Formats: sequence, C-alpha cells, structure tokens
Amino acid sequence: MASQNHKLHFLLVPFMSQSHLIPFTQMAKLLAANGVTVTIVLTPLNAARFNTVIDQAKASNFKIQFHLLPFPCLKAGLPEGCENMDALPSPEYQPMFFAASNMLKEPLEKWLSELETVPSCIVSDICLPWTSIVASKFKIPRVVFHGISCFTLLCSHNINRSKVHENVTSMSKPFVVPDMPDTIEFTKSQLPEGMMHDSEAWKHAIEQFEAAELSAQGILVNTFEELEKMYVRGYEKVSRKVWCIGPLSLYDKLILDKFERDNNNKASMDESECLNFLSSNKPCSVIYVCFGSLSRLQSSQLKELALGLEESNYPFIWVIGKNDCSMELEKWLAEENFVERNKGRGVIIRGWAPQVQILSHPATGGFLSHCGWNSTLEAVSAGVPMITWPMFAEQFFNEKLIVQVLKIGVRIGDEAVVDNMETDKAENVLVKKEDVKKAIEQLMNQGGEGEERRNRTREIKEMAHKCVQDGGSSTSNCKLFIQQIVDLSS
Repeated sequence: MASQNHKLHFLLVPFMSQSHLIPFTQMAKLLAANGVTVTIVLTPLNAARFNTVIDQAKASNFKIQFHLLPFPCLKAGLPEGCENMDALPSPEYQPMFFAASNMLKEPLEKWLSELETVPSCIVSDICLPWTSIVASKFKIPRVVFHGISCFTLLCSHNINRSKVHENVTSMSKPFVVPDMPDTIEFTKSQLPEGMMHDSEAWKHAIEQFEAAELSAQGILVNTFEELEKMYVRGYEKVSRKVWCIGPLSLYDKLILDKFERDNNNKASMDESECLNFLSSNKPCSVIYVCFGSLSRLQSSQLKELALGLEESNYPFIWVIGKNDCSMELEKWLAEENFVERNKGRGVIIRGWAPQVQILSHPATGGFLSHCGWNSTLEAVSAGVPMITWPMFAEQFFNEKLIVQVLKIGVRIGDEAVVDNMETDKAENVLVKKEDVKKAIEQLMNQGGEGEERRNRTREIKEMAHKCVQDGGSSTSNCKLFIQQIVDLSS
C-alpha cells in the first residue's frame, strides 16, 4: 500500500478561518506521513501564517506544498488584507467574507485545467459546497472534512430535519432534540445564529451543505470514535461513510516534537516565560483562560473575568485575544494595577499563546474555554477538565457534550449566544465575577465530583493517545480512507 500511496495527490481546500486552517494543516501532515503528496489551497497572507508547515514537511521528508490563490477582498467589498475571518474589522463583514470565499471557485478551476494530471482526491471544507461542482467537472473523488464533533453534526441534523425549534415561541424555553442517544435539551437562544432566527439564508446554506455532503464519497471528522461512539454511528446513519481521524492536534504534536528535536528549535521568549511560570506552580493548580481567535468580549465583561480570576486565589494564565485588546481594558488594568497586584500568581498573554504546550503542562489543572472544537480536543488530549463559556456558532452544542455526556466540565452559566453585531445587548449579558469564582472553585475541588471529573478526563486522555498510535482507531481510519481513494483511482 505504501508504494501506492506515493502515487496519490490530495488537494485540500479549507475555509480561510484559523479554526478551519489549523486542523487542515494538521491533516495535511497526517496524510503526508502516510506517503501522500498534499497540496493545500491558501491565500498569500494565510500561507505566510503557516510557513512553518513547509519547513516541518521538508525536515520530515513530507510532500506538502501550497497553491496560492488571491483572495478577492475588494471585489467582495472587504478591506484589503482581510484574508482570514479573524482579520475582519467587525462581524458585519462576515457575509462578504463568505462571498469572497465562493469567488475562489473559478481560479481553482482554471489552475486544475492547466494540470497534466489532476489530483487523486479533493478534501473540501464543509463551508465550501461549490467544491462538489469542481470535483464533478474534473471527475475527481471528493470527501468533506468536518472540524466539529459528530455530536454537534447529529444535533444540527436532527434539529433542522424535525424543525422542533420552530414550534418554540420563547427563546428561553427548553426543547428536546429528537432521536439522540442521550436526552439533550437546548433553548432557542443557545442555537447557532442562523438557526435561532430561522433565516432563509441559513436554510439555503444548510441545503447547499447537505447536498454537497451527500454527493461526496465520505466524510472525514476531527474526532475519535471512543470519545462519542454512539454519535459517530448516529451521524453515519443519516449521512455518508464517516472516518474519524482525530484528534489531529495529537498527531501534529508528535510531528512537531520530532521537528523541534531534529532542528534544535528554541521556544520564543513569551513561550519560555509562560512555561517557566507553569513550572513554578504545583501540579494541577493553574487555570488557563483562552477564548479563541474569533470571540469578542466587551471590556465590561473582561473586567468581571479579571476580578473573578483574582478572587478565586488560584494561579492563572489569561490570554487576551487581539479582538479583545482595547484601550479601555488596558486603561482599567493599569488603573487597577492588576498585573502588579497579581504578580507571581497570574500571567496575561496578549494575542497568541502556545496552547497545546500550556494544556500539556502538569501544572495546568483547568481550562476556561469558549468551547471551540479545536480547543476542546486539545484539552481532552491533555487530560484537562474544562469550565465552559460558549459564545456563538456550535459552542453550546460542544458544552452539552463536555458537561452532560462526557462529564468533564463545569458550566459557567451563560445561557445565550452573544450577537456581536448588537453591542448594547452584549454589554448587558454579563457573567459576573462571582460566577467565574464559583466555577473555578467547583472545577478545582479536590474531592467528590471534582475528583471523579479529573479521573474521567484522564481516562479519555488515554483513549485519545491510544487512537493515534499504530493500530489505533483513528490511525486505522486514516489508512482505510486512503485505501478507498487508491481503490477509486485504480
């Protein structure tokens, strides 16, 4: 099979958002490690962000290359340079960003028409249903990649199909999701924005996604079977063949560790300081706080968070994302002398943080998270229990999986998606400092439920690590997926 794999060329077409690009580049390394030549479609500014992927590929003798397509910012009404969702100046530009993403179809077709031999397979982001037309035109097998859980996929499918939420008049009244292995309830206010408002644009998008998925040869999902077996099987029954190949972050860590050993790469200064801080604390004592690349919290909310962290009396690392860095917050931190007041007990990182390294450190005892799926898998893989603070998209679905199904998390208590386009409303929806303090104390509790939660988290961590080893479920699924493309190509 190895010799057959070397003849394969997979084209990966991701959506240009960090939460999508990260697992796509991780998947590229996994496929290349199995002998496949991989081309990732990127735009110039996104390629610059991921140039270390090429360095790692060269050092590991992986065949990974980028194919760059200009992102039509101005044509779609976006400011120049907005090639990634996290570069948008405000959420109002999101529809234009999706429009620009759809405009990549023609230049991709032009490039494919100029190739002597087309790729063996297209792996496309679910957010780019037009890739089904491209694959059909060039007679290329195509699979869809989902960077979310099968639990979320099944929840979304069953809600959309049953329309159970459309009969609920109150935004705060719970309804039961039909045909689920567990009793799962949501309120309408916790659903993704488009589903919540029953918009025609949302319904049209869902129809396009479903049609593009049903026309694919199968579905790759960044999860592992042992984590959510009943939901994997449940989704496979209503969709296509599912190959669970995650956690991709664990494969990536194995490759990255080898790259750093072989090349004597040193951690950056910020990373070194952060890891030194962790090393100065007791095992499982530090709370790590990070809300991903797209979350936007009001300054008033961030102040409550800061005070709650301080009053908990636990050491903490708090990542303030670039969308949350504001003059108002910086002024408040300075006036309160917050950094000095918490010197030795708290570290603030602005912008990017080495999340996988932080979560993997023995001193990290809890993760206060927005429940993005990449972050959730990284916490699961590191054996770190979570405080859940979902904000938008499918994050309330992930919270249900973390807290209710897996029982490895504690809710902070927010009850509704925050619409970032309604800033006045967002100002009024506050998680108080008392809520932050209470959730931290509950998570870090050394007895009873706290100990049971940590034990479950450790057990799931062991499952995650086993599934990416030789003979593990995810490693085997990846090989089965590649073999299917070999069979289709022969």
